[in-house]
Amino acid sequence: MQARFHAIWSEITPKLQEALLPYMGNDDFPAMLTAKQVESVKQISGLDDHALTLALLPLAAACSIAPISRFYVGAIARGASGNLYFGANMEFAGVPLQQTVHAEQSAITHAWLRGEKKLVSITINYSPCGHCRQFMNELNSGTQLAVYLPNRPKLTLADYLPEAFGPGDLVDTPLLLDTVDHGHRLKTGDELVLAALDAANHSHAPYSQSHAGVALQDEQGQIYTGRYAENAAFNPSLPPLQAALIFMNMSVGNGQSIKRAVLVEGENSHLSQWNATYSTLTALGCTEVERHTF
Repeated sequence: MQARFHAIWSEITPKLQEALLPYMGNDDFPAMLTAKQVESVKQISGLDDHALTLALLPLAAACSIAPISRFYVGAIARGASGNLYFGANMEFAGVPLQQTVHAEQSAITHAWLRGEKKLVSITINYSPCGHCRQFMNELNSGTQLAVYLPNRPKLTLADYLPEAFGPGDLVDTPLLLDTVDHGHRLKTGDELVLAALDAANHSHAPYSQSHAGVALQDEQGQIYTGRYAENAAFNPSLPPLQAALIFMNMSVGNGQSIKRAVLVEGENSHLSQWNATYSTLTALGCTEVERHTF
């Protein structure tokens, strides 16, 4: 079992421990449960869907990296596939707070990067802030996305974000988690550059058309990618580096072990991810940071 789950494990009920151990007992647990695994866990633990996601929140929060706030937030996103995806907040010392990742963003991005096409609910251990409510409004689930919190009745995003401003107010465009391929090409055989290019081609940037992707390679040679996720309100947009760091964290990677990083973006895009990407990676100790453009 991964070390980050040790402290909280004793607080999980024995029945849930028994149900989760075949999956979480391994060091390579990917911070998600497939639909088939969920059904097995429910059968053994006796929990229904709602009770299970609430019970998993402490384990999701154990994935939090919060050196500044010491405030640990967990989230569980349920896909239309039936899969459950963990998410947790992430903070980065030495860079502006705007680089922070919220737990809801983490769970949603985790689901997106694993190929989930639509979310039906999100469960969080604290009420979502306005930033996250706006970020969730970019999803193809719309404002009917179910939002669950401990000791609260079921509500929808529409309840948390009345009179919402969203994608429909700007352009008729694909929504976050919709399948896209922007078709950009680069002449290279470099595996890391191609991984970042693939991420850029699946990024969500309908307002600026500034498609961007990041690929990180750690000391063991493992590659983690992240895509830019733009928002109709602009500020809640998630940079591609943060998406890659989410995937790295959920996959038990260590942000302090990044050996090489690549950003791929458009040469003549309206905006560039380079400065924020470079400064955050430098703060994490990565010195080999590259920018490639299409």
